[in-house]
Amino acid sequence: HQYSRGDHFLTTVAFVGLGLPDFLLALAFLVLAWILSGEVLTELFSSEYISAPWSFAKFLDLLKHVWIGVLAVIATGTAWVMRVMRGNLLNVLGSNYILAARAKGIPERVVIWKHGVRNALHPLVMALGTTLAWLINGFTITSVVLDLPTIQTVYLNATLQQDVFLGGTILILIGVLVLIGTLLADILLAWLDPRIRFE
Repeated sequence: HQYSRGDHFLTTVAFVGLGLPDFLLALAFLVLAWILSGEVLTELFSSEYISAPWSFAKFLDLLKHVWIGVLAVIATGTAWVMRVMRGNLLNVLGSNYILAARAKGIPERVVIWKHGVRNALHPLVMALGTTLAWLINGFTITSVVLDLPTIQTVYLNATLQQDVFLGGTILILIGVLVLIGTLLADILLAWLDPRIRFE
């Protein structure tokens, strides 16, 4: 539905999501949460639950704190996926084999979902192969802003303190995750592409 009202609206949302960094969104959500609840929802727990044993109340407190960072990261990531997928799909739908499929009388739903979307996913799947590594080092500033005890802040502190062993270990972990993510992306691409057959 290119150039429809829904397309214009979602495109605007995606551009806003891409233009705003995740840490800025996290700050906006932090201010919003403070206005609504009167609490500063940094860290993972409130002060009374930091050393307390796990309970349902502590779990609810965790959910009350963690949604800000999760929503900020999801918003920017989803905006990127929307833009990439839209561009890929429009490019594929203009291909000759799509025109041939439509000329054969194949239903539009089948043309889009079986032929268009399946082939438009290829560049997106390859880009998502680095997602595992991005989870380690992708939103460091957001973790620092929200004072979250994540591996990103551990890596930042190790770098600032020149802790070669801890920093090197996290770098190796990032490299291993890049390899695993790329392998999974290749396997998924082989499953998506009917021209590839496993012998």
